[in-house]
Amino acid sequence: MKTFKWTLVLCIALASCNIDMPQEKHSSFETMTVKKSDIELPYKFSARMKGQNDVTVSPQISGQLMKICVTEGQQVRRGQTLFVIDSRNAQHEVESAQANLQAAQANLTAAQAQANSAKLEFDSNKNLFDKKIVSSYMLENSRNSYNQALAAVSQAKAAIAQAQSAVNHAKVNLGFCTITAPVSGVIGEISVRAGDQVSPMTQMTILSGNTTMFAEFSVTESVVEALVKSGMKAAEVDKYISNLPPAMFVMKNGTEYPFQGHVVSLTGVVNASTGSLTCKVSFPNPDGHLYSGIQGSVVMPFSEKDVIVIPQNAVVRLQDKSLVYKVKADSTATAVDVTTEDPGNGKDFIVTTGLREGDKIVTVGANNVTEGMRVLYPETTESKSEDKK
Repeated sequence: MKTFKWTLVLCIALASCNIDMPQEKHSSFETMTVKKSDIELPYKFSARMKGQNDVTVSPQISGQLMKICVTEGQQVRRGQTLFVIDSRNAQHEVESAQANLQAAQANLTAAQAQANSAKLEFDSNKNLFDKKIVSSYMLENSRNSYNQALAAVSQAKAAIAQAQSAVNHAKVNLGFCTITAPVSGVIGEISVRAGDQVSPMTQMTILSGNTTMFAEFSVTESVVEALVKSGMKAAEVDKYISNLPPAMFVMKNGTEYPFQGHVVSLTGVVNASTGSLTCKVSFPNPDGHLYSGIQGSVVMPFSEKDVIVIPQNAVVRLQDKSLVYKVKADSTATAVDVTTEDPGNGKDFIVTTGLREGDKIVTVGANNVTEGMRVLYPETTESKSEDKK
């Protein structure tokens, strides 16, 4: 009796001191009912940008570099002047070749005149021979002279062709003194300076053609398996590619490139070490904002039909297992093994095995659930209406 009185006195004293007595608290969990639905999820693939073609710029002739017309990192168009080599020797070769051509043309004129005279003499002797005025010796002699004149004309024409070829070659060499951009793109590191002696072995810079850029990435093994299961043949790859949705490129800093890309190739050989396919997406680059070597993510929206999608916080990782706590009829939780796929949106998982439509699972608070724990539902309008039923 004394013990009870002391206990009562102690409780009254604590209450008078405004000290709260510890109360039992129940953890609340959020749940959801599993349903199948059709969804569109953005799949992300790590990718690296490459230029349409990277061209090594080297001179075609040897000479002294007189002028550098561009700077490193400059955007240039096809045909734009990049470097200028001393052209004085090449210009002299052009003038010399043109002089030789003029001399050959003069020789041809003289040879043709000689041939015309030889023909007149031959025709005259032939007429006189027919009248038996001149001998056959004179006729044959004039014939030989005419044939020799014709041969001289042929030689003069060949000399003109050779001289013309020399002129063309000299003009080509003169043109090589001005080095232009073979493609539109961005100038890389320039390894020469004005005044340097350059030759065809000199690498002056690398021009990265970037009017069109390609993002290359590996397609995941799950996609490869889907293609294999669908029985796709090699001849059907192009059709499959043409039906793929447009892609976006997101840089590492989160900036989204404003132009859409399209898949242009999908290798038909699976990499033995990674079990993946290499995919290439082309992106237009009219403003030159993309460069070779840029890393980021290719984002492609894919439609998934009749799939179970649950939030990532509903999945509990335990070593090599993925667990989801399913709520039984008596409101207690039991762990079930599930296999999932990550759609890449950072918030959901697609469940491939372990759950069925209509199952109720714990979402918020799943990490605090233990096997057999009674799950208390938060009071909601929905639960009240269900209780009335």
